[in-house]
Amino acid sequence: MEHIAKFAIQEAENLGVEYMDVRVSQFIKEEIEIHNGELEKLLYHEDQGIGIRVLVEGGWGFVSTPKHCEQEVRKCIVQAIELAKASGSVRQENLALSPIEKAVAEYRTSLKRDPFDVPLAEKMELLEQANAALRVQPEVTVAKSMMYMHREEKLFLNSVGSHIYQETTVVGAGIQAIASDGKDVQVRSYPNTFQGNFQQSGYEYIEGLGLVDEAERVAQEAVQLLQADDCPEGVQTLILHGSQLALQIHESCGHAVELDRALGEESGFVGESFLTSDCLDHFQYGSEIVHLTADATTEGGVGTYLYDDEGIAAQRTPLVEDGKFVGYLSGRDTAPRIHKESSGAMRAVGWQNVPIVRMTNVHLEPGDFTVDEIISTTESGIYMEGIKSWSIDDIRYNFQFGCEIAWEIRDGKRIRMLKNPFYTSNSPEFWSQCDAIAHDDWQLWGVPNCGKGEPFQTIFVSHGASTARFRQVQIGVS
Repeated sequence: MEHIAKFAIQEAENLGVEYMDVRVSQFIKEEIEIHNGELEKLLYHEDQGIGIRVLVEGGWGFVSTPKHCEQEVRKCIVQAIELAKASGSVRQENLALSPIEKAVAEYRTSLKRDPFDVPLAEKMELLEQANAALRVQPEVTVAKSMMYMHREEKLFLNSVGSHIYQETTVVGAGIQAIASDGKDVQVRSYPNTFQGNFQQSGYEYIEGLGLVDEAERVAQEAVQLLQADDCPEGVQTLILHGSQLALQIHESCGHAVELDRALGEESGFVGESFLTSDCLDHFQYGSEIVHLTADATTEGGVGTYLYDDEGIAAQRTPLVEDGKFVGYLSGRDTAPRIHKESSGAMRAVGWQNVPIVRMTNVHLEPGDFTVDEIISTTESGIYMEGIKSWSIDDIRYNFQFGCEIAWEIRDGKRIRMLKNPFYTSNSPEFWSQCDAIAHDDWQLWGVPNCGKGEPFQTIFVSHGASTARFRQVQIGVS
């Protein structure tokens, strides 16, 4: 990695580029899935390559290759220069970049058990036991148990002298029960939908999830939902568990504060944002107790790193303070357009893709309540948890989300289970109705499938969330 990265820097400088950076990456991934006691997926994948980005005549050029040889790298640099010149020639405005400083650093995920050293038989045994526990309930027609892990080793060098090595390890696991009585089908997942939950950690995180212990409850709730009443429709108080609120944060805040979207640069593919630049420091996004933060330094977050893929240090960036919109996720070439400096949020999926503005770890900061206090002070309402369906428009404004399970709240107590719940609103109206946020169940929820860009890049992000209450929300049955 070291030799070829240094060669690329020297070669680019010899060819007269204004600026250049190179990422040399090695990636390994393992996935295991068991369905109804049978092995459904056993995948092991490795790849490696080099991504080269140059700045020439006011334009960016990016080329990547899986070949680690000098001849191939030299050819890629020449191609990148040609692309940069072509890009600069059609730019409608001059390219301005926020400053960058030399950085020499090293980062590794903190872990106790390397997941790639754990015997496959041990992993399989855990998943098989959890799967068997789901199938104790005869109405469970599909039982799934899943495990995931990946590691990326990445060396970043640039022409200002930065030398940054980062090794990140992500693990996750989950279970899911699908129950049917011939007339209805219901699903329960643990710890969440999207194959469970994920963290930057070692295998000890998977062991700590307690998949086998939770399987009986998950299966029972899937079966109980078959006989549960439908969620009543109407405008009423909504209480959301962190498992669902994490997705709410992701869709209505995380994507909305990506500056490239707000500037219209993603409008032809994934959309724009209702949080346009004239909203910054003026727009009331939510109630005064709502504080949302992008934090690329959060311990254990799957969106955590030391430096982004432009060589800018990871940062904690306020997005919403006291309900007011105050910050964007940005990179070196977007931040100057609103007279700011990069927030260090440029990331690429693998060596083969160019860095773009991406979410880091976007959190709803903990509040002043306990979960019990939120429920006990709710006279009438609906409590929902678990992701089931989601829909939001391309400016991240109007949305509708469905959850796996709900309970009716009456006189401060959960009185009956409900099925097929959904809620709908628009982003600022919804967050302005937040009047209570818990602190005692705040945790990280990992999202493995955040998509953006063209070509499409799917990245991992985390959201810190806890149970929260929202007044006067339209609720119904899906």
